[in-house]
Amino acid sequence: MSEKVWFITGTSRGFGREWAIAALDRGDKVAATARTVSTLDDLVTEYGDALLPIPLDVTDRDADFAAVARAHEHFGRLDVIVNNAGYGQFGFIEELSEAEARAQIETNVFGALWITQAALPYLRAQRSGHIIQVSSIGGIVAFPNVGIYHASKWALEGFSQALAQEIAPFNVHVTLVEPGGFATDWAGPSAKHAAELPDYAEIHAEAQRLRSQRAADPGDPQASARALLDVVDAPEPPLRVFFGELPLQLAKADYEKRLATWEQWQPVAVKAQRSEG
Repeated sequence: MSEKVWFITGTSRGFGREWAIAALDRGDKVAATARTVSTLDDLVTEYGDALLPIPLDVTDRDADFAAVARAHEHFGRLDVIVNNAGYGQFGFIEELSEAEARAQIETNVFGALWITQAALPYLRAQRSGHIIQVSSIGGIVAFPNVGIYHASKWALEGFSQALAQEIAPFNVHVTLVEPGGFATDWAGPSAKHAAELPDYAEIHAEAQRLRSQRAADPGDPQASARALLDVVDAPEPPLRVFFGELPLQLAKADYEKRLATWEQWQPVAVKAQRSEG
């Protein structure tokens, strides 16, 4: 397997850090971004010149383009782009402030979009590359209390599926990684919470109970790194791949309901297309 050069956002902890370590351990090179690059000091000490730490707030479009250009200039090529930076915004739809909603979309959608746009000219020119978009099971199903997070991941899913078709002629692949619950701090220190409205107190409690059930057996972030290497090394990588056992079960249940509803209401769908007579 030839050496790859990775560009990974959000490497201070969680998936980003584990995936960077896995790439470095097998001899690849990594440009690793973080808001605070001092969190990468131990990795710099261990891996030396194979790791290029770059301070970055992905919501800054100019900085995104500069970071990708710096990584390409430093290593001479880019092979795997991982849009991992993001966070979860909790709150019922009515509870979200404008600032909270905009910040979620700026980070989870526009951050990934800007990095993707910045990397594409290099990948197209070399006629190879792989863009990994870190989505979620929440990118295809939805639950209460994380509606704006779902909105961000559904947006990521949509533009990435279109992107995959646009860049296939250049031998550049796109994969949406859709994890279930993992033992990261996604719902802990990384998360943000809207102020709760009293009228939703009971529904909040039930939503939390169900979320706790789904997260009762969290996945191992280190194991996810091994899985990601399988995806990256595949000759024909998938457009979508679940990480964890639960997502497939949740997706099948959700899509079966969708199909049943669409079938039931197909006569109305046809009625909407043509006038009688």
